Amino acid sequence: MPQALYAADHERPNIVFIMSDDHANKAISAYGGLIETPHLDRLAAEGMLFNNAFCTNSICGPSRAVILTGKYSHLNGFLVNETTRFDGMQTTFPKLFQKAGYETAVIGKWHLGTEPTGFDYWDVLPGQGEYYDPEFINMGEVIENEGYATEIIAEKSVKWLRNRDSEKPFVLLSQHKAPHSDFNPSPKYMRHFDNHTFPEPENLFDDYEGRSEGASVSDMRIDPHLILQYQWDEKLHIPEHLAGKERTRWLYQWYMRRYLACVLSVDDAVGSILDALDELGLAENTIVVYTSDQGFFLGEHGWYDKR
Repeated sequence: MPQALYAADHERPNIVFIMSDDHANKAISAYGGLIETPHLDRLAAEGMLFNNAFCTNSICGPSRAVILTGKYSHLNGFLVNETTRFDGMQTTFPKLFQKAGYETAVIGKWHLGTEPTGFDYWDVLPGQGEYYDPEFINMGEVIENEGYATEIIAEKSVKWLRNRDSEKPFVLLSQHKAPHSDFNPSPKYMRHFDNHTFPEPENLFDDYEGRSEGASVSDMRIDPHLILQYQWDEKLHIPEHLAGKERTRWLYQWYMRRYLACVLSVDDAVGSILDALDELGLAENTIVVYTSDQGFFLGEHGWYDKR
């Protein structure tokens, strides 16, 4: 275990680990992205930016299990979201910090099928969770919440920072559902990009020629698979006169407007935590990490998913 974990309390850094879900780097302006994300850009400007990072398992729960344990999926035992449950008896990085005297907390998305272990405090979404008026499981008790999930998670995270044990260093995992499908934005940003047209990737209409069979049979194309996912959803009203490439173009813009509106709330959430750290005098001795459980396709190769 790193010697720094056992240094004097006043020397040991705090850690805030912020994780979103399915956040593509092209949706971060620090990477030259499609929208402005000033709070994430602040992290990049004041710290470091990873330009070459890889995800071990690009599915929500398995990726989180890998991050917690530092082990491949076949070793930590969490292989898929639907049929496996995380073995909380195994070593995780929050447990190591807890053992070293840190106060630990996880707030937001967990999605591992079992109650969190290694945390002094936990307040998590059940499963994937809901965007609007979500239930949370707070230390084993199901509690209904009013509002938008991203904003609620940010508020809960800031509240924990204010009420934590000030005598201990801490590790806070603040984990968002957004911008995962169904790409439901906050009411604040619901119409934000309605009049904006986003540039199409050059290979939006990729024919997959010369590629392996997996590329051509993947179930994550904007057309038809995005349509199939949302065909019963009142939010998706495809103009009847559209067909072929014009329909795909319309769907791409619909997807981008909703997805990127979700990202705006995530950026706001990062800003609220950074502001709280400044206000509480914690910023200078706190390491803030931002990541996503995996990336996401924003129309490249005609895709909208991650696998």
